[in-house]
Amino acid sequence: MRPVKILLYSINFAPELTGIGKYNGEMAEWLAGQGYDVRVITAPPYYPQWKVKEGYSGSKYMKEDWAPGVKVWRCPVWVPAKASGVKRLIHLASFAVSSLPVLIAQLFRRPDILLAVEPPLVISPASVLLSKLFRTKTWLHVQDFEVDAAFDLGLLPQKPALKKAVLGMERWLMKRFDAVSSISPKMTEKLLSKGVTEKKVRFFPNWVDTSAIYPLSEPVDDYRKQLGIASEDVVFLYSGNMGAKQGLEIVLDAAERTKAVTKIKYMMCGDGVAKAELVRLAKERELDNIYFLPLQPTERLNALLNTADVHLLIQKSSASDLVMPSKLTGMLASGKPVLATADEGTSVHAVITESKAGITVPAEQAEKLADAVYTLSIERERRAILGNNARIYAENRLSIESIMRDLDVAFKELLQKTENVHEGGIKVHG
Repeated sequence: MRPVKILLYSINFAPELTGIGKYNGEMAEWLAGQGYDVRVITAPPYYPQWKVKEGYSGSKYMKEDWAPGVKVWRCPVWVPAKASGVKRLIHLASFAVSSLPVLIAQLFRRPDILLAVEPPLVISPASVLLSKLFRTKTWLHVQDFEVDAAFDLGLLPQKPALKKAVLGMERWLMKRFDAVSSISPKMTEKLLSKGVTEKKVRFFPNWVDTSAIYPLSEPVDDYRKQLGIASEDVVFLYSGNMGAKQGLEIVLDAAERTKAVTKIKYMMCGDGVAKAELVRLAKERELDNIYFLPLQPTERLNALLNTADVHLLIQKSSASDLVMPSKLTGMLASGKPVLATADEGTSVHAVITESKAGITVPAEQAEKLADAVYTLSIERERRAILGNNARIYAENRLSIESIMRDLDVAFKELLQKTENVHEGGIKVHG
């Protein structure tokens, strides 16, 4: 039998270290390892720094053999230094336009499944239209509900006519895919509310490599020594993208409220459009209990996550059920407790409650976050219990092998339906 041909279409891909690009890279590698023929249409790596990575070009087409069985085409993209609402739209549109000829060329080789990853929604029109012409099955995977988030966070103006038109277009496009998946139960419910039929909806969560992220038996001191943090201090770590939807100013507020408790320290590791302002505000407010680090390389991730006594998972209330933070899987796998700002009824709240891996406080309430920080700082035994629960949950529910095996089955079921239609004598074209 010939290998199943997958065409992955997404603006983000490895070697991006966080978010969608990280998961796309790991997914492509796993599928290729199972015998799939994987081709990828993407942009040069730029996230979360919003700067094209050295060695790549934002203005040229590039082709690379990224891994055995995985070929990657990188298309030009405009990356703004500061990503405002309008600039983000231009950025996404630049990729949609530049990738169009590559998409057409790749569809001529008749992939079995075109897997488009949202965001961005702007790649959906071409995905739907061209796949119908080339008789290719289509699968839309929604990592973020970018349209809802853009309106709720003020990235797009709150004009009723505009909102109705954009959400209507999103709804129309989503219904045209053969399968639509998302990463949490709440997000799959939202797909149904957008008009996707239940038979098309799939649950495809993010995962973690539990062999790469795991609790270390010995304390990790190198980051503490680098920053001058004592071994007995209690470290609350935020690691990941520093963007608008996180609302990370609340960490500074908590740091100010707990400043008198000298053993409480905050580490913020990563990059993003909001980082410079956070650094400026921390300096202005003389918060010497908070430390900033750049995004760390993959080989240092486990050491970084094990530096935490408690992980911080911060989100704004307005975006809390439109996205499921990809960073949560690594937090749980590291075997350390999670302190999350998550309202009751949201996906994050549900995971933390089900796993018994941490504490949740209402979003955007600095006083309650600070109170929870203080509570966890003095309850060492409780931290150990919560951390152990986190690791057990990661091993049982979030391993890459179990999640990707389910995707493998779902892909084959989707293709089997096509074969059954053809065998049944139904004339699909002309």
